[in-house]
Amino acid sequence: MAFTAADVKNLREMTGVGMMDCKKALVASDGDMDKAIEFLREKGLAASAKKAGRIAAEGMAYAAVIDGVGVVVEVNAETDFVGKNEKFVDFVKGVAATVVANKPADLDALMACKYADTDKTVTEQQQEMVLVIGENIKVRRFAFFTEGVSVPYIHAGGKIGVLVNLEVSEGIDATEIGKDVAMQIAALNPRFWDKSQVTQDVLDEEKKIMMVQMANDPKMANKPEQVREKIVMGKMNKFYAENCLLQQEFVKDNSMTVEKYIASAAKALGGTVTFKNAVRFEKGEGIEKKQENFADEIAKMVKG
Repeated sequence: MAFTAADVKNLREMTGVGMMDCKKALVASDGDMDKAIEFLREKGLAASAKKAGRIAAEGMAYAAVIDGVGVVVEVNAETDFVGKNEKFVDFVKGVAATVVANKPADLDALMACKYADTDKTVTEQQQEMVLVIGENIKVRRFAFFTEGVSVPYIHAGGKIGVLVNLEVSEGIDATEIGKDVAMQIAALNPRFWDKSQVTQDVLDEEKKIMMVQMANDPKMANKPEQVREKIVMGKMNKFYAENCLLQQEFVKDNSMTVEKYIASAAKALGGTVTFKNAVRFEKGEGIEKKQENFADEIAKMVKG
């Protein structure tokens, strides 16, 4: 499988490893991106692959609580300028209100719903926004929680939208707890909420990579395999601490985990709080945007 300079650049962005090592990894893996990431990890060069792919599209991720329902949506536009346009922002908020009012099962169902306070469907309203603003606009995804207490958080004016869902007792106000957890999710983007969600195939893959790393380490290579396996199992706690929200160090106080912070903060308020679920949308996450080569365009213009 052939690969390009863009593939090398993408691999570097995903792993944080130098360009030459990324090129070697792609050569060794015959251009397969997943195998290249595994190659770099086995060599100890990449700690882990980033959960998200390349982020390119513009627009807005928006989270809110409307009539007791927590909602988060992502709507894409072509430019950052439009993403900050007041009409565009109002459209995004209208989409969120439509989700709450109709609780659609999927995106197709949402697009067929009547857009908030109008007789038009969301699809028709979206088409009208395209005509008014002059850019391609697309509702991409949404999620909502009807049970429990939801706390929204919007980072950097809509770059990231997070919605945290909690179970709260004694009628305490868990807004600050929810916001702290949402900010942690926005910043660190954990792969899992709790270690109980980590599947056996993920654990097996991590174990395999750690075993290969030790086999490549002169200090560890001569140790019996059973000894290396015990060391690997001991390192799995570090994996949980890096990849699972509730087992992560709490950013505001690294003397405790997020799970212990929630329990401690809730106790101080006279009740209990249990983390139930969360959704994190980052605008343009995983969407490839065409890279314009202005040098080639200018050259064509000159030749013309």
